[in-house]
Amino acid sequence: MLITIAPGALCILVFLVLPSAYLVGMAFLTNGPYGLPTLPLSLQSFRELAGFGFLGWSPGNLYTLIRSVWQTLLATALVILLAYPAAYYISTRPARWRPLMLLVIVVPSWTNQVIRSVGWMNIFAPGTPVSDFAALLGLTAPQMGLFPSQFAVIVGLVYNFLPFMVLPLYAAFERLDTEQVEAAKDLFASPVAVFRHAVFPQTLPGLMAGTVLVAIPAFGMYVVTELLGGGKATMIGNLVARQFAQASNWPLGAAGAIIMIAVTLIGLKVLRDLGRRLGGDREVVL
Repeated sequence: MLITIAPGALCILVFLVLPSAYLVGMAFLTNGPYGLPTLPLSLQSFRELAGFGFLGWSPGNLYTLIRSVWQTLLATALVILLAYPAAYYISTRPARWRPLMLLVIVVPSWTNQVIRSVGWMNIFAPGTPVSDFAALLGLTAPQMGLFPSQFAVIVGLVYNFLPFMVLPLYAAFERLDTEQVEAAKDLFASPVAVFRHAVFPQTLPGLMAGTVLVAIPAFGMYVVTELLGGGKATMIGNLVARQFAQASNWPLGAAGAIIMIAVTLIGLKVLRDLGRRLGGDREVVL
């Protein structure tokens, strides 16, 4: 019994418990003169994170947190809207074409995020057809590109995380009980009613799994927002990274990481409750 449990427990201890304990301890230390954490213990990092500084209170960090949550929710919603029809379409194609179509969606995710982000920077740069068309519609000023902007960040997030939603949804569509769908159609249910009562409940586990795979990494995203946002769409992940790499304030960075973990756990709790409510008798537990 001990032999079977020990490897898993050791992995959890080394890769989860110890790093988390180190992070929590660092967050309560004081920032030293050379940027390294030192004693005494204090709540100064959390005060700074809340916006309290030498010049009084500033809402900058609070705006960053709110922006992070908003951009994560928006990107996740857009990914769901794109992934649902894509996964359904692929699942209804002849069996010999499905692996190839999934490969087309997944292959871009095998390249580095920096390369993919630089690709979007070139597409949204001033003078490109996309930017010129946006200027023609009055969405941007002439000779101005679509990057850096929050729009570019959202596009980058959707592009990066689309495969992580398509794959679990495709797996759910593969197991779809088509007899329930046909029964709903035989009862003259509208397409919306067929989806609501026959398709959606069966694909809900895939949707919940995809939402977790998309929302959690999107919330802590650093590369896409740094390159495509250009400082205009900073997220909490950028705030944390800058404390470690540029500002040399490790306790503040650790405090930001703890806030990220706390918000993520709250989001998972909300998603779990939502899954139970939407699942009905098909309770979905994350």
